[in-house]
Amino acid sequence: MTTIVFVHGMFQNPKSWTRWVEYFSRHGFECVVPAWPLHDGDPAELRESPPPGLGELSLDDVVATMQRVVGNYDRPVMIGHSVGGLVTQLLVAKGLLSAGVAISSVAPNRMLEFDWGFIKNAAIIANPLKGDEPVFMDAKTFHRSFANSLSKADAALAFEETATHDSRNVLRDCMGGAGRIDLECPHSPLLLIGGERDEIIPSELNEKNYKAYKDVGSVTDFLTYPGRSHFICNEPGWEEVAGFVYQWVERNTAGRPAI
Repeated sequence: MTTIVFVHGMFQNPKSWTRWVEYFSRHGFECVVPAWPLHDGDPAELRESPPPGLGELSLDDVVATMQRVVGNYDRPVMIGHSVGGLVTQLLVAKGLLSAGVAISSVAPNRMLEFDWGFIKNAAIIANPLKGDEPVFMDAKTFHRSFANSLSKADAALAFEETATHDSRNVLRDCMGGAGRIDLECPHSPLLLIGGERDEIIPSELNEKNYKAYKDVGSVTDFLTYPGRSHFICNEPGWEEVAGFVYQWVERNTAGRPAI
């Protein structure tokens, strides 16, 4: 049985993968859904009482946690969203995964895209004047930036069910040394997926990320979904994305040698 480790991104926790876990479990996969440090529990309770130290959480803390989880399995598949997508790319680069899927992924190596939504949201989150104060997500911002493809009512429900507050330092670290990858090296199969209406990680940045991988002997694929936001893993039509990922994983893990 192939193991898939699902890694959430900022402002989410393992609850955001519930539908995907049900889908991939039905298809015979062992699904593991670890929380980032200080992200375990009910999202509403985490919003009501942010865990002490949340604002000091770093990308290295997240990567170390996920690397320990991966160490319990024999080169599992990893599927990550947003910062979880960058974590996936980092562990692919370390040779710890049989394949990786990075959805709406933060890009490595300080890659940027001069898109207004991207610049605005990154500046608000990483604001150096805020120090270690967490970013407090609210329903209005969640709809405008995270789930902008949904109606106001549907976005409000998604916020209540899945949204958390988060650490500015995680995104700051993504733009520093902790987010660096040697993109020239051979790697296990990697799929990058973007959403055409994503206000946080524009599809163009996902494509730039994809094109930055240079080893022609490694499988690196890219796909953009029209009309999808950063909430691509749970917005209407998520089954289409999960179905494509399932087919891609099946095609790229069966009988492949380790890299």
